[in-house]
Amino acid sequence: MSRIFLAGASGVIGTRLIPLFVDEGHVVGGMTRSAGKADRLAQLGAEPIVVDVFDREALIRAVVDFEPDVIVNELTDLPDDVTKIGDHAQLNARIRTEGNQNLIEAARASGAPRILAQTVAWQLPDGPDALAVAELERAILAEGGVVLSYGQFYGPGTYNEQQVPAEPRVHIDRAAERTVELLDSQSGVVVITD
Repeated sequence: MSRIFLAGASGVIGTRLIPLFVDEGHVVGGMTRSAGKADRLAQLGAEPIVVDVFDREALIRAVVDFEPDVIVNELTDLPDDVTKIGDHAQLNARIRTEGNQNLIEAARASGAPRILAQTVAWQLPDGPDALAVAELERAILAEGGVVLSYGQFYGPGTYNEQQVPAEPRVHIDRAAERTVELLDSQSGVVVITD
């Protein structure tokens, strides 16, 4: 049994991970920046932790107080409308750089638990997102962590609910199952695709 601090707990994969972790006997601290999502996280079985990843001091306090064995970073800043993804490139890049770095600092302050962090299994076009993914991967590997390199999600609640996207791809439920299986894996980049 582990204590898992799940950043991005209210997202499309976070909400699938909570019940899976709980079924395995883990205690989950479900982090969200939105107080309005706390009840949903509690219903799924997590201890809701309302904190913004960009509030460094509050985040460090929250992680230290939770005393995690593992931190799972599933944070993204993506719009509900897939056609607006380009407008969010800077926001998503910031969460992968500054947000991820704040989580690493919180991990160090709490006794350096294992870190797993999500990224993408496809080549991004040059720009802030691609640079942010490379920085996140370097930072996580430098901490001895695991990079979860997901294919494009499809299935209920994803951008690809009705159609199967091009490869690399992974069904959202399969992505969640694989993430649970990787909690104890050795440091490295793990590609998670169908």
